[in-house]
Amino acid sequence: MLDVVVSRAALPKSGALVLAVPEGGVAQAIGWAGLDAATGGAVGRALEVAEFQGRKGQTALLLAPGAGLSRLVAVGLGKPGDLTPLTAEEAGGQAIAHLAREEKVAIAPAPHAARIALGAVLRSYRFDRYRTTEKPEEKPRLARLTLLAEDAGSVEAEWAALRPLADGVYLTRDLVSEPPNVLTPAELARRCEALTALGLKVEVFGPKEMAKLGFGALLGVAQGSVNEPRMVVMQWHGAGKGKKGNGKPLAFVGKGVTFDTGGISIKPAAGMEDMKWDMAGAGAVIGLMAALAGRRAKVDAVGLVGLVENMPSGSAQRPGDVVKTYSGQTVEVINTDAEGRLVLADVLWYCQKQFEPRFMIDLATLTGAMIISLGHEIGGFFSNDDDLARRLHAAGEASGERLWRMPLGDAYDKQIKSDIADMKNVGGRPGGAITAAQFIQRFVNGKPWAHLDIAGMAWAVKDSALAAKGATAYGVRLLDRLVADHYEG
Repeated sequence: MLDVVVSRAALPKSGALVLAVPEGGVAQAIGWAGLDAATGGAVGRALEVAEFQGRKGQTALLLAPGAGLSRLVAVGLGKPGDLTPLTAEEAGGQAIAHLAREEKVAIAPAPHAARIALGAVLRSYRFDRYRTTEKPEEKPRLARLTLLAEDAGSVEAEWAALRPLADGVYLTRDLVSEPPNVLTPAELARRCEALTALGLKVEVFGPKEMAKLGFGALLGVAQGSVNEPRMVVMQWHGAGKGKKGNGKPLAFVGKGVTFDTGGISIKPAAGMEDMKWDMAGAGAVIGLMAALAGRRAKVDAVGLVGLVENMPSGSAQRPGDVVKTYSGQTVEVINTDAEGRLVLADVLWYCQKQFEPRFMIDLATLTGAMIISLGHEIGGFFSNDDDLARRLHAAGEASGERLWRMPLGDAYDKQIKSDIADMKNVGGRPGGAITAAQFIQRFVNGKPWAHLDIAGMAWAVKDSALAAKGATAYGVRLLDRLVADHYEG
């Protein structure tokens, strides 16, 4: 991760400089006068020729602009009245994308300076663990980012509060990027255990403990793999006695299928390598819990992740099998590739029984049907609670991890009626994301709940302002914002 430092506002003598510019005139940018004077007006003339106006998302790159600088990136903040923390983050990400080969980068004084730094840090993420032959000229050089500030103390404090969120995003991206031969359920559980260093209480359940509890649905998914399943429970106690929430935690539950072949209902070979990120819901929960603990959030929260590998073998679950869930309800397994909802069924029931949370939010790369519905631009979600739904939607808009609420209803629920068990695990192709949510809702037991189907959002095939292509860590910033805006004491 980039090392971010804060320094007094002075024009750097070397390296690259980022100038954040409001729409309506370059001269309104903080520190502009000194920069233009130091270059003999060259920067002003260059930006005028480039027709740079400071519009949101607009950038201009100047090479060797003078005053000892190697590069100058001007990035637009948009209209001053429309400036938000998210706009600033996106500006930071857009600017840093031009500067990976620089060794030193400074950001000129700007509103929301720490948020600009956050965007730069998020956009600069790169998963390099297995690159061994990359040439030096292909590697990024940038390791430190300097924030120039008139009030260095306040900017430094703001960045210190944001750094744990960046750490949580990086953790999730690392986990989702790992190959499946490395990140087995047991290994992912071990990485969760390392978070005790942040103050989280972490408990790991193996197959024997889950069998004793009666996790028939989760264990059924895992039975075809030599890599044994795990369930991990992470608790953060930050509210303090007598604080908001009356001792009931917020609960976040993640689907953690570390590799999904589809089981006996095997997937096509093309693209199956992508199924290493079928644990992205669990990855987001883990990153969120790390962020909450890292910033000492004043809230009680619990994160639970069900970790399995879905493989075909002589011992694998078959289409037609009936499993008994932890809730006591039975499920006829029609398609073994609809496995994530089976994992969530047992973990959600355990969550409400053990913790009596204020609400439960589950995250899962659950259905291809959600990608057909919303593409890769917005995550879909379902909820039985209008207040929770409104807050989630608002948090999505504020964080840039947008959500769209999808319907639930009895007509969809009837599609998962089984002839021989309490329900079946698929309801056919029509409304596939909805019937999956209806299945999960049967294990909520009336508790305020939301289900986030992030199948289209966990992995990006192109760069965006805040993420290079690859793992996005979608959900971490969204849920951190939800907690910060509504649930901290």
